[in-house]
Amino acid sequence: MKRFLTLLFLSFSVLLLITGCTQNLNNSSNNGNIIVASKDFTEQDILGELLAQQIEGTTNLKVTRRPRLGGSFVCHNAISAGKIDAYIEYTGTALTAILKQKPVNDSKEVYEKIKQIYAQQFNLEVMPSLGFENTFAMIIRGEDAKRNNIQTLSEATQYTPQWRGGFGYEFLEREDGFPGLAKTYDLRFAKPPQIMDLGLIYRALIQKQVDMVAGNSTDGQISRLGLVVLKDDKHYFPPYETVPIVRQEILKKYPELKTAIASLAGKISADEMRQLNYLVEGELRDVKDVVQEFRKSKGL
Repeated sequence: MKRFLTLLFLSFSVLLLITGCTQNLNNSSNNGNIIVASKDFTEQDILGELLAQQIEGTTNLKVTRRPRLGGSFVCHNAISAGKIDAYIEYTGTALTAILKQKPVNDSKEVYEKIKQIYAQQFNLEVMPSLGFENTFAMIIRGEDAKRNNIQTLSEATQYTPQWRGGFGYEFLEREDGFPGLAKTYDLRFAKPPQIMDLGLIYRALIQKQVDMVAGNSTDGQISRLGLVVLKDDKHYFPPYETVPIVRQEILKKYPELKTAIASLAGKISADEMRQLNYLVEGELRDVKDVVQEFRKSKGL
């Protein structure tokens, strides 16, 4: 009965997500030439706005923004169907979650593979990386890491049978997520990991409701809250470089769009992204203002 209720809850949640995203796509006015979307977390808010501002700041095109559209599958399905024109993806996510390919550790190989397949199967252009990687990060409290001298995931496995895990639904389901990680490290918890909203994982960790969470390596709250990212010493996670995904049709229609987006290549480091995330999450700065300041500092 408990399993049935859990499945019912998840099905209802997915239905709400799909309904909300459909409304987001259909009800908003399309006043721009280009529709730029983003996934449903802070870093994507920033990157989506960066993409939109760069297009509007270097061309005569107008952008309709679709922030917080949804997760990887929602954004991919939307761009494949022509509902949106561009969004920022992560190469490891594209390879394993979207294309259902086995993880590959070589970043260049991953990029070339998804570039080829996206073009052939979906008529999508995978643009050059923005310059940083945002990998999954297994995170614990700093006090636990210090007390037990834990630096790597392998070292953590001797303590996890007494710990509780808290992960997002997507991480629990993805090919490059928890199932493979648990198998690689023989990772076991005191009870099955909790499914948590990504916006609540750090609060739950600090309040000791859970003892390990899956975050992102560029999260601004990691250093601010004194948390520790465990080293993936068995190199389980594939590269997750940030790349703009753009419909080939829209690039042909507006050739200047490709130049505008390509000008962002290599412009953001992981440290810079972490700082941008902190400004929005930690200092509660407005996303548009943060992006404007960053573009100005980079001469964009």
